[in-house]
Amino acid sequence: MNFNNQRILPAARKVKDLEKLMKLSYEYIVILDSHISQIRPIVDLAKSHGKKPLLHADLIEGLKNDEYAAEYLCQVVRPAGLLSTRAGVISKTKQNGLLAIQRLFLIDTNALEKSYAMFERTKPDFIEVLPGIIPHIISEVSERTKIPIFAGGLIRTVTDVEQAIHAGASAVTTSNYDLWKHFDPGERKGE
Repeated sequence: MNFNNQRILPAARKVKDLEKLMKLSYEYIVILDSHISQIRPIVDLAKSHGKKPLLHADLIEGLKNDEYAAEYLCQVVRPAGLLSTRAGVISKTKQNGLLAIQRLFLIDTNALEKSYAMFERTKPDFIEVLPGIIPHIISEVSERTKIPIFAGGLIRTVTDVEQAIHAGASAVTTSNYDLWKHFDPGERKGE
């Protein structure tokens, strides 16, 4: 899946960010911090603007991050997919036929090795590598897992994005509005 040739998966933290995002040409978007009472209206708003929202299941206040929450999100809220660090959430998301994006925090070699074992079990559709500014690790994770990679976290410049893509990331997740504007697919059509 190429996410409509999006190099950026814009990640909205606040409603104000989401409003800005509705005016850009991105099809796939990430919704980060939210509250259980807001999540369905936010997803419905995004869908009404032709967006395919990916929800960060770990960052929904008032909702425990477990398989039951994932079931609720998949069947009632119905985003395009879920992001999570939790294996059970990823498995439940896949069972429901939504995109499952497992987050990988690069802490140390031991944590990375444990994550490789977990990916064998969960088989997420994508892995989000954080921080996304370590190109040789992006390449390693991509080669070792054969699962498409997103790079996220500490992505601050156009060069950071380009290095992550060059290292093998399918896309870069970022909450940086300037990068959203720079890589907006609607603005890049004439290039």
